Amino acid sequence: MNLPNTVQFPDDPDHLPPARRRRARRLLAPLDADERASFLETLARRTSPTVDFFFFSLLSGVVTSFGLLVDAPAILLFGALLAPSISPLIGVSFGAVIGSVRFFARSLVGLLLGSVLVLAAGMLAGFVSRYWLPGELLQAHLHAQLSWPNFLVLSLAAILTTTSLVNSDRGHILPGVALAYELYVPLALAGFGLTSGVPHLWPDGLVVFAFHLALAALLGAFILAIHGFRPLTLFGYTVGAAVTLFGVIFMIGLGGAGAVFGAQFALPTPIPSATPTLTPIPPTATVTLTPVPPTETPTATWTLTPTLTPTRTVPPTPTPVYAFVHAQTGGGAVLRSEPGFDGRIIQTYLNETLVQILPESVEGDGGIWVHIIVVSDGNEGWMLQNLLLVAT
Repeated sequence: MNLPNTVQFPDDPDHLPPARRRRARRLLAPLDADERASFLETLARRTSPTVDFFFFSLLSGVVTSFGLLVDAPAILLFGALLAPSISPLIGVSFGAVIGSVRFFARSLVGLLLGSVLVLAAGMLAGFVSRYWLPGELLQAHLHAQLSWPNFLVLSLAAILTTTSLVNSDRGHILPGVALAYELYVPLALAGFGLTSGVPHLWPDGLVVFAFHLALAALLGAFILAIHGFRPLTLFGYTVGAAVTLFGVIFMIGLGGAGAVFGAQFALPTPIPSATPTLTPIPPTATVTLTPVPPTETPTATWTLTPTLTPTRTVPPTPTPVYAFVHAQTGGGAVLRSEPGFDGRIIQTYLNETLVQILPESVEGDGGIWVHIIVVSDGNEGWMLQNLLLVAT
């Protein structure tokens, strides 16, 4: 008796028996072509953008932008917790590794659409800041700089997020939160700076976001290659190599942008080191008397006694007082056009910036506001007294 032949279809890795699933996870790649194709299709489904991705990206952008407006780090973290899994970013890496131009473009477009929503939320908060700005924007200027701690957190988050998406249908929460924080905060910051008019925030935030995005995509592609993912055709190798090369060149170009443009441009503001000293020397006037010898006459005459002529004494110029910006939190302080939090923001200066204190001072808005001149650029405005440390 002959048994009918059964047709075997590739199994979904998420519905494999426990023994086969454990065996597949121990391997870097599936054994045969059918199982590999099924696994690639499953991973492509996991990394595709969905409606939830766009909705929670917008929600995260609104909360993050509000955190920048009120200068609250806790709200920035809450905005990252509300962010969706940045799986389309891993989809960009996945499309580059397997050499699929269509999937690469689809993931990139989805990621950019979600980023535009976050940017729009930041622009709305920046427009509101023109009329209501309760914070000092210290968090905004802090996140507008490239720094090694952010690179380290971003690298670990990208590696762990990619690994978790390969091994399970849902990635781990903490790496996804860290990845969203490093991408969405500088992006919301760029939108905030575009409409608020605060100098340097718009280009610096955009540079930080683009640099973090390129670094995370390259690390994701590297981890996928370690897990055994390879292009299916020779053309796929060309696409993957071109995307990787472009990402490396893009990162190098962004890293040297500050030196090319000579502006702040996502680089820490240099701290002045020389302290000028001024020693006033008051001028003095000297009166010289030339005596006239008397002459003898036969008659008595009255001799007039010479008197000293009064001279003006120039009062000494007061010695200027210098101080350094010394904020206990946030790493800097804001210079305003008028005393009080309602004054227009002129510029934000980091700690150790040298300023000259003028005699005027005004008490109000919970503190004493002093009139200062910034030595490095000559900007004149008002700053809280408790944010300054007098130089000795």
